[in-house]
Amino acid sequence: MGNKPPNFSNSDNPAADAPSLLTRTLTFFYLPAVNFWLLLCPNTLSFDWSMDALPLVRSLSDCRNFQTGVFYAALLLLAWFGLWKQQAVQNKDANGKAHHYVNGRNGNSNGYSHHCNNTSGSEEHVNNTQNGTKKPGESRTPLPTTENVVVFSLGLLTIPFLPATNLFFYVGFVIAERVLYIPSMGFCLLVAAGLRALHIRLRRSSCRRVLVCSSAALILLFGIKTVLRNRDWQNEEMLYKSGIYVNPAKAWGNLGNVLKSQGKMERAEQAYRNALYYRSNMADMLYNLGLLLQESNKFSEALHYYKLAIGSRPTLASAYLNTGIILMNQGHTDEAKRTFLTCADIPDENLKDPHAHKTSVTSCLYNLGKLLHEQGHQEEALSVFKEAMQKMPRQFAPQSLYNMMGEAYMRLNKLSEAEHWYRESLRAKPDHIPAHLTYGKLLSMTGQKAEAEKYFLKAIQLEPTKGNCYMHYGQFLLEESRLLEAAEMAKKAARLDSGEFDVVFSAAHMLRQANLNEAAEKFYAQAAGLRPNYPAALMNLGAILHLNGKLQDAEANYLRALQLKPDDTITQSNLRKLRNIMVKQGLRTTGP
Repeated sequence: MGNKPPNFSNSDNPAADAPSLLTRTLTFFYLPAVNFWLLLCPNTLSFDWSMDALPLVRSLSDCRNFQTGVFYAALLLLAWFGLWKQQAVQNKDANGKAHHYVNGRNGNSNGYSHHCNNTSGSEEHVNNTQNGTKKPGESRTPLPTTENVVVFSLGLLTIPFLPATNLFFYVGFVIAERVLYIPSMGFCLLVAAGLRALHIRLRRSSCRRVLVCSSAALILLFGIKTVLRNRDWQNEEMLYKSGIYVNPAKAWGNLGNVLKSQGKMERAEQAYRNALYYRSNMADMLYNLGLLLQESNKFSEALHYYKLAIGSRPTLASAYLNTGIILMNQGHTDEAKRTFLTCADIPDENLKDPHAHKTSVTSCLYNLGKLLHEQGHQEEALSVFKEAMQKMPRQFAPQSLYNMMGEAYMRLNKLSEAEHWYRESLRAKPDHIPAHLTYGKLLSMTGQKAEAEKYFLKAIQLEPTKGNCYMHYGQFLLEESRLLEAAEMAKKAARLDSGEFDVVFSAAHMLRQANLNEAAEKFYAQAAGLRPNYPAALMNLGAILHLNGKLQDAEANYLRALQLKPDDTITQSNLRKLRNIMVKQGLRTTGP
């Protein structure tokens, strides 16, 4: 923030953002009355009073203005009582007419006074001292007068609360119960002083008993409320549930976050939707719902909510990031590029969380560079990666960015630069597995086979359950003509990552190259099952079936591949060869 005041959203303190001076004035005058009522009758409490929890006072005809007037009238009356009565007592003392000794029972508040002569009092004190005796009453510390207690209580009640009144500057909340901790001490003193004064003025013992019983009942009720409220604070879920009545939008949203962290996805989704029912333009809530849907593989719906979040808050960089990732995975690369570029151009000023914003912007640039790298635009990718390095905040983990820079340089055959960035990636995170694998490839290319194998094995050691590590090591073994070892690595990779198309497909390739066609057929079929509309998977499955003599099955897969990609010359050539064999064997072919 520097020397600038903090920035708050209009939902944090709606009155501060109200365009009408009358609305701001009436609401700000009303807020202390509400806070005092929370002290007087803490029946309705909430962890958060932002948004629409307390409607704005927009006109003079609002009945809440009467409450405001009563509150300030009572406050002024108490102040007048404390200050005027205290001044009256001081004037009497100054005139020398009376001197009041106040003890726990007979203070000036009960109307009694004791007049004494200073000289005789001094002589009596001397005599008592000389005789070695001292009256017990004279050692008692006098209690403060009721007026002094009232003045002190009002000061303790109001002065600590002043910064929260929006009088000097706008604050980031409507009501915050935490700011009432110190004022509550003044309130308790004020109540105690009032009960004490009332007890002294009551002459009948029955009335005093009623007062004592009422005080005990009040303490008991407040104690019960404290116990009940403490139950709400036992955990986050109970706390947010307790706030639904006061601030449903915020409470449901926070409850959704808690339920999601507990793995209760369906309940979390419903909680987010409940929050949006009460306040449909909450960008954070729209984003959170989109994130939950994305994690549940509901990508189209997630994309919808991310776009709504961006519409509600155009500077929400994390929404752009996830939108771009979904579009990229769906094959909408041009739209993904535009989304990433838009995110990168968002200024980092007047943001609630600048560090998170910079992290998301850096991630957008990283993904944009990765997309360009995959499309073969290595120079453009490097330019984007360098921009990401310039914008990344300190807390950003750079190992993936450095590794991708190494891969881009490697594609450009700039091996020394690639090695530099691979090493930088490993320096940033020594257990970064992708850097071990890519650096191992580089070492293998430059003839450092033994060193390369160490990095592949280190990657497997770091993550023994990750099939991708075995796949890369298997490819290295295949290049070294260690076919049986390569085949074993391929099988391990496919077993560990049986749901990952790239791993299973690559494993099938390695097994085929190792002439283990039966095993290759199994994994090609598995890969085709993972992506049934991917022409390359169907073509390769057809080819291995062709090699294994399963000609009719091979023909069916070739035809399916050609339906998806009719102009694929390799598949067309394979199909012609297959049909020639089928004709020679007297087998019936399908189609023309």
